[in-house]
Amino acid sequence: MRLLVVGLPLGQESVARTRKIVHVDMDAFYASVEQRDNPSYRGKPLVVGGSPNQRGVVAAASYEARKFGIHSAMPSITAIARCPGLIFVRPRFDVYREISTSIHAIFKRYTDLVEGVALDEAYLDVTENKQSIPYASTIARHIKTAIFQETQLTATAGVSINKFLAKMASGQNKPNGLTVILPEDAIAFVEQLPIEKFHGIGEVTAAKMHSLGIDTGADLKMRSLLELIHHFGKAGHYYYKIARAEDDRPVEANRVRKSVGAETSFAQDLSDVGQMLQELEQIAQIVEQRLEQHETRGRTLTLSAIRSV
Repeated sequence: MRLLVVGLPLGQESVARTRKIVHVDMDAFYASVEQRDNPSYRGKPLVVGGSPNQRGVVAAASYEARKFGIHSAMPSITAIARCPGLIFVRPRFDVYREISTSIHAIFKRYTDLVEGVALDEAYLDVTENKQSIPYASTIARHIKTAIFQETQLTATAGVSINKFLAKMASGQNKPNGLTVILPEDAIAFVEQLPIEKFHGIGEVTAAKMHSLGIDTGADLKMRSLLELIHHFGKAGHYYYKIARAEDDRPVEANRVRKSVGAETSFAQDLSDVGQMLQELEQIAQIVEQRLEQHETRGRTLTLSAIRSV
């Protein structure tokens, strides 16, 4: 386990009103479960998802597969082209859900303020914790150790003063890492961050920001609220705040997911109907997998297409 920054004390008067948020992200969760349960898969490039013969989609990729540029939401036929020896495994969502339940039980030993984002990811507010541990980083280490001891799986954790920064921290040192962004380092961290690394800024938005000369957090911070709202609508409020390392969203223990979706972007606009239908089928499979993951179903289907300008 690697620790970039240790600290973030709880309960001191100087930070008494500062929240302490831990973001836990399991490492290549679905793929790691399959490698754990089948020793012959260990150390080999593996993806969980549909077969390329069935025009499937990658739901998760092991770290060995990621070295070939394979990632989730990629068409399986593209993945096999990049790695001819790639192992395909069908998803076992019942197994993943059972393990996720066990991991959440570990979280609850420290706080009831746990917001599950997916089966493999959650935010914890440990500003007040059940074991009165004085350091958020200590709680994160204990959680990582318990997860490994009880599931034989690794997790990466990020710790900071709000959800956005904790999420950014957990992406800095994967796999099996622990990163802490201290309050006094928050602004500098955000300013140096490439815009495409920001949580909540996807490929299409990042491309638009680059066209506007916004390449880093420092560039984003220079733009006024009115300018960001003009270019990005309501999301401009969020971008304005995170550029200043601000995020007042609470950890919602009983958050109800209101939608499930998937999207992709292309280097050039699509004009061939057959290609459009093929891409749409891939996106639909991703949505289907996510519905299965969350054990839910939809009532309304919305299809959006945005043409580049």
